Amino acid sequence: MPTFGRYAFALAPLAAAALWGGMYVVSKWGFALIPPVTLGFLRVTLGAGALWLVVAGRGDAAPSREEWPTFAALGGWVTLTVATQFVGTELTNASQGSLLTVLTPVFTVALGALALGERVTPAKAGGMTLAGVGTAVVLAGRYELASVAAGNLLGVALLLIASAAWAGYTVWGLRAVRRHGALRAATYSSLASVPMLGALAAGELWYLGRSPTELPLTVESAAAVSYLGLASTAAAWFLWYKGLEYVSAGTVAAFFFAQPVVGAALGAALLGESLGPGFLAGGALMAVGIWIVSRERAGPVDGPADSTGD
Repeated sequence: MPTFGRYAFALAPLAAAALWGGMYVVSKWGFALIPPVTLGFLRVTLGAGALWLVVAGRGDAAPSREEWPTFAALGGWVTLTVATQFVGTELTNASQGSLLTVLTPVFTVALGALALGERVTPAKAGGMTLAGVGTAVVLAGRYELASVAAGNLLGVALLLIASAAWAGYTVWGLRAVRRHGALRAATYSSLASVPMLGALAAGELWYLGRSPTELPLTVESAAAVSYLGLASTAAAWFLWYKGLEYVSAGTVAAFFFAQPVVGAALGAALLGESLGPGFLAGGALMAVGIWIVSRERAGPVDGPADSTGD
């Protein structure tokens, strides 16, 4: 692939991070209407269904019996991520959620080095540090960071697990992406997680004493589920895995730092929130750090995606 095309596709995870940034705004509606695990189940079900329609429309063959264990394992990472992220977000304050979420790139680089033997060069380490500092500056201007220690410890623990679980989905998904292509890997890992999340959602509703028929069907709830399912799941997960077709897991991870920056910008545009004086400076540092990391070349892992990929 020409160099331009390679770097153009490497920007796919940046688009995914931008879509996830919108969740900061959407969650203000969603969590007030639907219990967190149930909302996660609805999100993934809608996203998986949308991805499957695309795969079916292309006429791709369904996974073989030998391929399903790989997708089921990735579905387990999806289930763990969504359940712990949504419950943890409900239990913590906004500053905790934002700061803990950006640990995902750190976990991903560490797991990539341990599980895949990816090299952590001085340039990559420096770029990740710069992007992390820039993101922290943005968050410091948006939140009262003194409140970080004032939240629920269980929520903090769950968000840490969510960050590590998404790193696992990224790192252990790399070989599946290179073998099957981003679309198939995102689609079938999402489909595999639907019954797992469905069981957890049923347990949550039973514990809360609520019936599925009691869930509010309003414009706000429909809009929240639609955005979470179609944008932050179907589109974003495909774009995230698309980056893995061309660059390493550690390189893709750097783009995650853009998520809270986009969330801050959307919060200002749609909710009237203050950006704070450090937004431009922090955003610039983040952008430079991501640019440094994105220049790192990735070595092949089990070869490139085959001809049935995307």
